Amino acid sequence: MHKTPHTLDVRSLLCPLPVIKTQNRMKSLTPGEQLEVLCTDPGALKDIPAWCKINGHTVIETREVDQEIIFLIEKSVDDDSFMMP
Repeated sequence: MHKTPHTLDVRSLLCPLPVIKTQNRMKSLTPGEQLEVLCTDPGALKDIPAWCKINGHTVIETREVDQEIIFLIEKSVDDDSFMMP
């Protein structure tokens, strides 16, 4: 079954804002829902997967298109999400 992801556009924002905004948006999702995050900050390539690992969420896909980084994240746990490390 194909899931339609929610979308979060954090293009042009720099660290730590992409992670903070991802964290805030994930709080509104239920387990199994997906969030597509659109970034331009190269630091997000390490920061967002690290945040997902710490908080128990799954990075389904990471891809780079032109100058953009696109993450597809699935919410794996139902909690208030931990704060950024």
